[in-house]
Amino acid sequence: MTKPKADLPPQVPQHIAIIMDGNGRWARARGLPRLAGHRAGTENLRRIIEACVEFGVKYLTIYAFSTENWGRPAEEVDGLMGIFDEVFNRELAELHRQGARLRHIGQLDGVRKSLREKVIKGIELTKNNSRLVLCVAFNYGGRDEIVQAIQAMLKDGVKSEEVTEALVSRYLFTADLPDPDLVIRTSGERRMSNFLIWQTAYAEWVFPEAYWPDFGREQLLEAIQEFSRRERRYGLVLEQ
Repeated sequence: MTKPKADLPPQVPQHIAIIMDGNGRWARARGLPRLAGHRAGTENLRRIIEACVEFGVKYLTIYAFSTENWGRPAEEVDGLMGIFDEVFNRELAELHRQGARLRHIGQLDGVRKSLREKVIKGIELTKNNSRLVLCVAFNYGGRDEIVQAIQAMLKDGVKSEEVTEALVSRYLFTADLPDPDLVIRTSGERRMSNFLIWQTAYAEWVFPEAYWPDFGREQLLEAIQEFSRRERRYGLVLEQ
């Protein structure tokens, strides 16, 4: 079936970031184990990537696994790592075919070797693609990112008077990426959860009620339309 033409507003966000929330509740509502929800969530990602390409979004950042998620039950963490392994096996070729370039932000230390190698392989395979940059925040935490940046600046001998916002940004994992214009957190929860806390200072946020596995092309389009209705002032007044 041919998709209806998207009713896109004149201004589409260049960079969308998504907190993919609600997998566990989606599964519980269906009498399924939590890992079934996580599996459904990863399978949904392809739909969103395709929609971003269709809508002309240039950067998509997804919150896949936080530094705090290691504290979840070992069975769930092991299951998640297995799902991520499967996703790379299944989806990398399609991601490459779509013209997407894979980026990773966070730390790969502590991640099982097979998965770490697949992430590195995927980054290398897709490095020349330019249709969409898919930035995966995996083993990522916003506070950890800032701590890492401060440590790197101290190691480089940066003097206190040399520290500016622009310099800090260059030391972050996202140094060569534009800040997100729009952040979407699914499931209706309204928290930042340690996600891109520096980069989203002036982003627009929307909180759709749909759980992540149910968040599809039409819901993404609605979020973009909502973004287009916002007045982005960056601390100034509208006349400026």
